[in-house]
Amino acid sequence: MSDDTEASSAADAAHVSSVGGYTVSVTPAKFTMVDYDPAVIADVAARLCGLVGLPAGLELQIVVDQTTPLGRAHIANTDPAVLAVESGALEDNHRPRQFHEDNAVLVLGRLLLKLRDRRDPGFGDVPADDDLSLELSAAWDAYATGRLGRLGYAVNRQRRLYQFRVRHGFSDEGDAAFVQLWDGENLTWDQIQQISAAAGLTAPAN
Repeated sequence: MSDDTEASSAADAAHVSSVGGYTVSVTPAKFTMVDYDPAVIADVAARLCGLVGLPAGLELQIVVDQTTPLGRAHIANTDPAVLAVESGALEDNHRPRQFHEDNAVLVLGRLLLKLRDRRDPGFGDVPADDDLSLELSAAWDAYATGRLGRLGYAVNRQRRLYQFRVRHGFSDEGDAAFVQLWDGENLTWDQIQQISAAAGLTAPAN
């Protein structure tokens, strides 16, 4: 087998870890463009699964696109659970192509809280991530990140507030809406839409 064929096979394969009752697969099994360890990513994700309240026995797939330095991360599928992450989302801000666990925790933790929401029948039906408006994406991110902070992780509240203001407007109504989301617990999708609408620039979907 040639070196190119071996590299291609590694890129298509997945590393699988069973940690704390969760089975996490990370693709690729071997990173060639960034200095990431799939076993470390799987361990971080498994620990977060337990902390955010996802059920034991969950099988989670994390697909990392190492061909781009960009940082988009989203839920690609709910059942089976699949997270799609661009490698920049897990990168050290000061050392290109190096993994940064704290950044990974913030990105994966936010996604896993949203995955828990999606899998909860009481939360309500949510459009696919690609179909969400920018306003509602920012609102849900605020709700998820606020909860992650209450789990003991260092989160940047000011950054999320600024992102929320950019999407909803710089106003007292918008800031009050952000506080409701950031401090919220057990919100439903309808409530998130209503809070976002109260910020003044969007309305709940019919």
